[in-house]
Amino acid sequence: MNGLEILDARPAPGTPRPYHFPGFARTVLPNGLTVLVSHLPGRPLLTAQLMLEGGAGGEPARVAGVTVLTSEALTEGTARHDAVGLIEASERLGAGIQASSGWETTVVTVDVPRRNLAPALDLLAEVALEPTFPQHEVTRLRQERENDLLQARADPRRRAERAFHAAIYAASSPFARPIGGTEETVPTIDRASIMSRYPVLLDPRRATAIVAGDVADLPVVDLVAERFGSWTASGDRPESVQLDATPLAGGPRVVIVDRPGSPQSEVRIGHVGLARRIPDYHPVVVMSAILGGLFDSRLQRLLREERGYTYGVHAGFDLRRVPGPFAVRMAVQTEATAPAVRDALDVLARMPVDPPTAAELDAARDFLIGVFPLRFETASQVAGAISGLVALGLPDDELDRYRPAIAAVTADQVLAAAAHVRAPEARVVLVGDAARIEAGMREFGDVEVVHDPVLAGQAAMASDAPEAGDSGVGAGDTWNGDGGDAGIAPARDR
Repeated sequence: MNGLEILDARPAPGTPRPYHFPGFARTVLPNGLTVLVSHLPGRPLLTAQLMLEGGAGGEPARVAGVTVLTSEALTEGTARHDAVGLIEASERLGAGIQASSGWETTVVTVDVPRRNLAPALDLLAEVALEPTFPQHEVTRLRQERENDLLQARADPRRRAERAFHAAIYAASSPFARPIGGTEETVPTIDRASIMSRYPVLLDPRRATAIVAGDVADLPVVDLVAERFGSWTASGDRPESVQLDATPLAGGPRVVIVDRPGSPQSEVRIGHVGLARRIPDYHPVVVMSAILGGLFDSRLQRLLREERGYTYGVHAGFDLRRVPGPFAVRMAVQTEATAPAVRDALDVLARMPVDPPTAAELDAARDFLIGVFPLRFETASQVAGAISGLVALGLPDDELDRYRPAIAAVTADQVLAAAAHVRAPEARVVLVGDAARIEAGMREFGDVEVVHDPVLAGQAAMASDAPEAGDSGVGAGDTWNGDGGDAGIAPARDR
């Protein structure tokens, strides 16, 4: 057998094995707290979460970043333990406890062996219901955030993300700014700001406790009720905050954040996209994979394989409770900036008129169906997915219906879903050497050049070629980066 025959004989993908997303039981306590329990046989490391409705999207703009800082400060001291004591108490249980905020929710999580679930729930209740927000810890966290903002300004990927969101969302929308606040708002956040924000989040009628793992013979609902059943809220149940996702008015435009001497351009192309609760969600997922979610996507084939402009390119929708961004993300050689943007926009423009081939459709569906079970191998992943269903108001069986729905997506449905990609409305945002790329960008719309002394100061250190072509997104960005399949388990840092 010669080499060609060996290649022809390579194995083809097999038939996916059946998979059902773990079920969960729902109980509502007298105080309004919803308890969801998912039994996962053979997974003795449990995850317990308390999810509070209310995230950074609903905070006052003048103290942007206060919700993230509040969640970070929850684990820095309680009525019974200081920060060190809390760590020691959790370590004695073999547990880890953390808190974080996204745009829609705030979540306190503890991971613990099943034998220690009860005392771990004690700590969870303590952190969520009895925080003291020590002044020195608040000051430290605020200073860390201020330093992170400075680092983000110097990081081309994070700077591109921030500039992109500001270029597509109106200034009234919280999505136009970083989830952790800005250079103007963060320094104003103090303990009083946190003490004002915290009670707004704390209402059992708008909270959900989730426990996942091998809970056989454990009275989970009773354990949760013992610790959270006496938690009450005064007044009428508040209305859910309607997040503002207003697009920035105006036509196509280009924003260049000048980074003198940069050997590459960090590129973002896109517009305000879709909310998660759309009737054509599954066709959108398949379409996004074909466009820019697979290694053999249309954008990847053209820009990486044929043109050699980038090491990698990704495109997709960040699907939230309200419309999140649609974006193409890549980093390209400086001299290839204009051609790469032109080619990317051309691919976007062709999506609504160029039907997927049978090979593209099969590859996208097979990939999405095949990797789906890998997302839920641990109790933590299952709990996170369930919290995503709650946060986005999705049916309990949404994830169990996912694979059959993806398998049923047709070429015509993909073509129809591609209408959500609106190339004529796309904004282009670049972080790169404006002197070398500005002229080439004028064909794509009005050009605005932003000069930043932080980036200008990097000119003397511009020998950073090893980053060239890296399309990754750095820590602290607001992209969920889930391979074109957003909305399954929302990332907490949205």
